[in-house]
Amino acid sequence: MGGMRFVAQRIEKQDVKILQLLEKCLLEITGMDAITLQPAAGAHGELTGLLLIRAYLEKQGNPRKKVLIPDSAHGTNPATAVIAGYEVENIKSESHGQIDVDKLRDLVTGDVAALMITNPSTLGIFEQRIPEIAEILHAKGALLYMDGANMNALTGVTRPGDLGVDVMHLNLHKTFSTPHGGGGPGSGPVAIKKMLEPFLPTPVVVTKPDGTMAFEYNRPQSVGRVRAFYGNFGMFIRALAYIFANGPDGLRQTTEDAVLNANYIRKGLEGVYDLPYSTPSMHEVVFSDKVQSRKGVKTMDLAKRLIDYGFHPYTTAFPLIVPGALMIEPTESEPKEELDAFCDAMLAIAREAEERPELVRTAPHTTPVRRLDEARAARQPVLRWKK
Repeated sequence: MGGMRFVAQRIEKQDVKILQLLEKCLLEITGMDAITLQPAAGAHGELTGLLLIRAYLEKQGNPRKKVLIPDSAHGTNPATAVIAGYEVENIKSESHGQIDVDKLRDLVTGDVAALMITNPSTLGIFEQRIPEIAEILHAKGALLYMDGANMNALTGVTRPGDLGVDVMHLNLHKTFSTPHGGGGPGSGPVAIKKMLEPFLPTPVVVTKPDGTMAFEYNRPQSVGRVRAFYGNFGMFIRALAYIFANGPDGLRQTTEDAVLNANYIRKGLEGVYDLPYSTPSMHEVVFSDKVQSRKGVKTMDLAKRLIDYGFHPYTTAFPLIVPGALMIEPTESEPKEELDAFCDAMLAIAREAEERPELVRTAPHTTPVRRLDEARAARQPVLRWKK
């Protein structure tokens, strides 16, 4: 314990400045009023955000019972709401893949604590009526939570706080330095509006009257600590360096590049792979295996075959509202040459699915380990190496 206290003191004296600078940058980017850097990743940020909402509503005298979640939200959102003590009510998307605002208006009652939206959604579609949605919720005393895992489509272009969002988390490990799928560790800061500030996890970074910075622990309404000490400090440095290196114009450019890359792939594969929604794509494009399934080739088969072409597979079978989904998110980090090579591979696989479907159904063919029985692997996992 003595060693832990020493580390805490050393960080408090030398590195609070980094935490405060990062907090200020993220608040400017999101348009929010206060923030905690403690959560370790996205889902942890979701839980922290809902705990803040619950604490705020309890202070009002009623924590309420339900959280509304669209069918296009991230899959962790319903689990988060349940862990925070809420019932979940699902909202079906309308024909363009966005929240059905008229349906929402009927669902928001005095029992609703919050709506959790993912924006852009898992369909890669921007929710265009956010201010109106926020007004509907606020009129009934409910709050608007935004899953900010897809902020790489909004950073430098629009600020969720300006649209009426009350709580949101960010994925520093995705939007601010690490290419998607590039490994960890994670970091999921939660940004909030002013009325939720008293409930932030402890400790909170403060500036003392003499101008020095420190951690404040004496916060009676806090939800408590949600992470050992203050979070994944290495990610804070990476994110701050990324923000400073790019600057405002550079951050906007990375967002525009991420959206451009997704739409470049959309254009390259459109007409060959089924596009279930014609609504403009943001940071990712979602196709389906509808065309290829006529030959018995499913999204998992296409993904396995992509390995033979040297590419890490896209996200398969998600979002769930698109049967046989192919979720493709190149982010800003891929150059045009890589996008062209990816599209060429996907087009070649589509031809194979038409002409030699068995080749695709039995892929991969070039890996040391061929296709596994995934159901058996889940039910009877081998958790240690055996000679």
